[in-house]
Amino acid sequence: MEEKTIEMITKLVMEAMNQPKNEEQGFIVPIGVSARHVHLTQADVETLFGSGYELTKKKELMGGQFASNEVVTIVGLKLRAMENVRILGPVRKASQVEISATDAIKLGIKTPIRESGDTKGSAPIAIVGPKGVVYLQEGCIIAKRHIHMSPEDAVKAGVQNGDTVSVKVENERGTTFNHVQIRVDKSFTLEMHIDTDEANAAKISTGDTVVIIK
Repeated sequence: MEEKTIEMITKLVMEAMNQPKNEEQGFIVPIGVSARHVHLTQADVETLFGSGYELTKKKELMGGQFASNEVVTIVGLKLRAMENVRILGPVRKASQVEISATDAIKLGIKTPIRESGDTKGSAPIAIVGPKGVVYLQEGCIIAKRHIHMSPEDAVKAGVQNGDTVSVKVENERGTTFNHVQIRVDKSFTLEMHIDTDEANAAKISTGDTVVIIK
């Protein structure tokens, strides 16, 4: 076989291997399982940890976010509590707690499924730190499942910011997730976020993949 022919075949094979989308497979998205966590304003950080306190980074996340070294206790109705809930930074304009449906049952609160940031009319919850307590009259949600992607990935997948899609998990459970929201930003890395309840039910771990269904 001629050298040029070998080079051409090699190039075609490499392109096929690196292409995340084709008619048979669909668009493949890696999964990140999101555990319960807290977002805080700077004022609430200082209430919980002391005047002038700033969050410290434990691990960098996408979009400029990070998992902090700081953890808190969240308290629901009838003083049901969960300890060591991690704070994600940087600070936000409004404080928010994201939990799973199982967490909500344990805490004794009725928590709506919402997009992150949509906390109006959501569940009340208390956040306890080493220096103080913050009580949110509303602010606790179950995060709506979603896919982060860059504009380039959105073009490849044939979707736009705000679209809702279904995805399929090709494992022994064979689960299909509906109502998956698309979020597009140039700072995002391609990843679908689901909570621990969804992951456990579908037997999914971080790093597994799903396929967007057309």
